[in-house]
Amino acid sequence: MRGEKAVESCLACETDSVGAMGSSRALRLDDPAPSCNQPIVSQLTTTPAAEVVVDTETVRGLLRAQHPDLSDLPLQETASGWDNFIFRLGEGMSVRLPRRLASVAMLEHEQRWLPAIAPQLPVPVPAPLRMGKPGDQYPWPWSIVPWLSGKTADLAPLAANQAKPLVRFLRALHVAAPADAPKNPVRGVPLQQRAIAVQERMQRLAQKTSLANSTVLKIWESALEAPPAELSTWFHGDLHPQNVLVEDGELTGVIDWADIAPGDSATDLASIWMLLPTVAARESAMAEYGRVSTGTWARALGWAINLGTLLLETGLVDNPRHAAIGEITLKRISEGPH
Repeated sequence: MRGEKAVESCLACETDSVGAMGSSRALRLDDPAPSCNQPIVSQLTTTPAAEVVVDTETVRGLLRAQHPDLSDLPLQETASGWDNFIFRLGEGMSVRLPRRLASVAMLEHEQRWLPAIAPQLPVPVPAPLRMGKPGDQYPWPWSIVPWLSGKTADLAPLAANQAKPLVRFLRALHVAAPADAPKNPVRGVPLQQRAIAVQERMQRLAQKTSLANSTVLKIWESALEAPPAELSTWFHGDLHPQNVLVEDGELTGVIDWADIAPGDSATDLASIWMLLPTVAARESAMAEYGRVSTGTWARALGWAINLGTLLLETGLVDNPRHAAIGEITLKRISEGPH
């Protein structure tokens, strides 16, 4: 997982805005360390330079050598984000290639686990259709994945009536993981690991906005006091609006699965406040999800605060899309339910 610190989170960050490219890493940020200052926050919003040169001829050559039956399909570069080059292949596929060595392990992570998890999910995900190997002109593994329809949820918000489809996805995902499932040291972990960073971040935000207010602070404190997770289940780990695809208000896909691991499902339940537009829709989602402890919902709100404040602070530096997600998340937390 890219640029992660042992005690901090990592959200995905890509500069592209099209969600239908199949796990294009639409948004990822390294959560600053507790001692971070504003210049460090600013640096985190800068997309790293690619370590390899990839163009349509490079990809065409890889296809001819390894998947010749696909090599004559139309091919067009659609994005170059934080982690991957994305090329649309024909009408229904895309080719995804890491831009730098640090992104290779994440692609391999998705190659290993998404094919096993995808069949149980009621929402399309970019499980690899085929896999590629290093070639003469490209040094790392790569994937051919489905081209998923829709735009990211920050650009095309979920409708209020999507509470049940969202929850059906969450319930299908939040099941026991096999013994050899990967570990994630920064997601699905106790919120106490975020306590200092979030508190300092809210203090900085309080000087710029009223969104990090006493209501949000009280909810955060309740999240820290909540008991630990009772169960460990699969979780997505990065379920924010730029990793959720929407078409005509309906949920059409979930991308960016590099953080998937077993742990506290409250990490994903934070998405209820990040994605659903009304109090009634969020209450419906909580009821539909089923019987879980009040501590689980408290921790879910804590994860929403962690991500919302992070996005707002980094967004106020130079990324309006981040800021907009953070702002609406904190507003919804204050509105409730909580």
